[in-house]
Formats: sequence, structure tokens, C-alpha cells
Amino acid sequence: MNTHTVDATPSTDIFSSTFLIGNVGAPFVIGLAVGYFAKKMLRTALFLGGAAIVLLFAAEYYGVIDITDEKLQHAATAATEAAKSSGGFLVDRLTSITSKGISGVGGFFVGFKLG
Repeated sequence: MNTHTVDATPSTDIFSSTFLIGNVGAPFVIGLAVGYFAKKMLRTALFLGGAAIVLLFAAEYYGVIDITDEKLQHAATAATEAAKSSGGFLVDRLTSITSKGISGVGGFFVGFKLG
């Protein structure tokens, strides 16, 4: 009689702490930090942009410059497109950290919510 033993344990235990920290925990923390930073920078950029617009309005009021609504809307559209492209870049980069990319992107959105 010929008996063969079969090893039923998988080569990688997905519930081991080594696997979870390397493939889920660390990318999540990286995404969390990037999302938190992105939200803080967005708030800072909006604050500075608002301050610049108020200064432009004050300069227009005192006759120093002349601002048209079309130019102001064009500048706002350009700034919005720049913010969208940088946000997309961050999410794309976070998806490449692990094979699935879910934990990094999940961490990004949690960090963005917390920020």
C-alpha cells in the first residue's frame, strides 16, 4: 500500500500577526498619515486662497486693480483641477503599496475624515 502525506497548512497564514501588520496594518497607517496630512493641507490652502481673494477684493475696492468675475472663476476652476489631480495621484500611489491596495486607500479616507 502506498501512503502519501499531504500538508494541509497553507504556506502563508493570512491571520498571522506578521502577515496582517505587513500587508494590512502598515499600509493602513501610511494611508492614515497621508490622508490626515492632505486634509490639513487642503484646509491651509483654502485659508490662504480665501485670504488672497479678500485682499484682491480690498484692492479692487480702493481702485488699485480691476477684477472681472470671469477671471476669478477661471482661477478657481484651475485651482480645483489642481486639487483633484493631486488627490488622485495620492490615492493611485497608495493603491500600489500592497497587492490589493485596499488598506492603504482605506487608511487615506479615514485619515482624511479625521483631519
